[in-house]
Amino acid sequence: MALPYETLPGDVDRAISDDHAAIERIFQHLEAKRGDRRTLADQLIYQLSLHTTAAELAVYPDLAGAAADGRGLTDRIRAEHQRIQECLASIDRNNPGSPDFEEALDRLIAEMRKHVPEEERESLPALRDAVGPRRMAELGAAFADAKRRAPTRPHPSATGAPPVTRAFGAPAAMVDKVRDRTSGRQNKLATDASGLLEPQAQQVLDAYSSLNPKPIETLEPQRARKQPTPADAVSRVLADTGRPTDPEPVGSVEDITIPRPSGDIALRVYRPTPPVSARNMPIVIYFHGGGFVIGDLDSYDSTPRGLANREQCIVVSVEYRHAPEHPFPAAHDDALEATRWIYDHAADLGGDPDRIAIAGESAGGNLAASTCLQLRAEGGWLPAFQLLVYPMVTGTIDNESCADSADARPLSRAALSWYAKHTFSTPEAAKDPRFDVLNAPADRLRGLPPTLVITAERDPLRTQGQRYADRLIQAGVEVECRHYEGVPHEFFGMAPVLDAARDAQQHAANALHAVFTESHATGGRAG
Repeated sequence: MALPYETLPGDVDRAISDDHAAIERIFQHLEAKRGDRRTLADQLIYQLSLHTTAAELAVYPDLAGAAADGRGLTDRIRAEHQRIQECLASIDRNNPGSPDFEEALDRLIAEMRKHVPEEERESLPALRDAVGPRRMAELGAAFADAKRRAPTRPHPSATGAPPVTRAFGAPAAMVDKVRDRTSGRQNKLATDASGLLEPQAQQVLDAYSSLNPKPIETLEPQRARKQPTPADAVSRVLADTGRPTDPEPVGSVEDITIPRPSGDIALRVYRPTPPVSARNMPIVIYFHGGGFVIGDLDSYDSTPRGLANREQCIVVSVEYRHAPEHPFPAAHDDALEATRWIYDHAADLGGDPDRIAIAGESAGGNLAASTCLQLRAEGGWLPAFQLLVYPMVTGTIDNESCADSADARPLSRAALSWYAKHTFSTPEAAKDPRFDVLNAPADRLRGLPPTLVITAERDPLRTQGQRYADRLIQAGVEVECRHYEGVPHEFFGMAPVLDAARDAQQHAANALHAVFTESHATGGRAG
């Protein structure tokens, strides 16, 4: 189901629709009887408990007071929520496979599949028409705030008007969180229980969930930056299996800065092991992920180490400014400036300016692709190669992987909307050609360097990465799109514990090596 009109990240109707998409995908896992059905049920209970309470507190008062027949709409929705809460309570107290569990699940699925189209086609459009876009954004913030304070389990007796929900909600939320912690349920709420991950990836996601990260879409950026990361999950797996947690050794790591009046750009320079004393080494410029809001040189330390060793090259990891303190296009400006500086100072770094590639993961993949496009438009020097790992190349969420991975971890569809909300200061910014590279005209794509695009199965960015590879191929660019089944977003940096990540890093290194060898033989890539 999709809203019949365009929304902006952060709008309450977008947030509700994102929740609906994730819940529908959990239903599909449960109906297929795959994965850990107890954990899936607990995640369903958790998400719907937050969702229904937040909607009651933040959305329905405006709907009742502003929309035509708003009171009738809210009365009908409250009755639906009451039935949903009753189903959730039965699912909570019964085990998967039992008649009561399965009967309650069937009723819940039927109720939600009736409720969602009505809400997305009737109630939410009526609300938007009545209150306008500015208020929809305000309600989106209130919806996220209400989720932070909502009970995490069903309470059918408390469903009703906001005064009842508000009075009951705070103490119920405290009790629920204690129950979640003492029962161990909270340690499973952020895993991927779909049964679609391969065993090593499942182990990492289970470890990630055990660190108890909160849904990022309910957090403010400063709090989100303190959340556990996939890198922390890798360390947990290493520790739990008795392996050293030290990072992969490299020849050397050096932190340097690019000085400038508006604030220095931090770089981290990795040189391979065994140490290579020769000059004129190839260079990979690397941009980390984090949705332009979180992430840093430390949390994305694994990939540069792996690439430096596997390709025997210098890797320069670039720290760029983060939104919302520095909204778009600050990160893109930093990426372009850092790339130019590294090219100009390649010899000072011990590198060969004729053998420079550009790489990025997720949001960093957008920075890499955008930087190449901007350099291409200037008509001068271009990197010899692009490595785009599950790149974010557009703000559009109406595609296959945003549906089938709406519930994925560590990146969900709701998280994508949260990142976009904080990255762009105006609605038009998300369509800026520096960000929306997927829709670049063919003549802008033509002449870009050879490209490797890597995608992951359980990743809402999968479809847009594959579509960008197709667009490049249509423009005559030499492209390989390598897809990995059974792994999540962020898998590329999990090489210490994930065979698929080691394979992906080695494949990337092989592609880099082939291009660097050819560039060395021919004297570099012409601009």
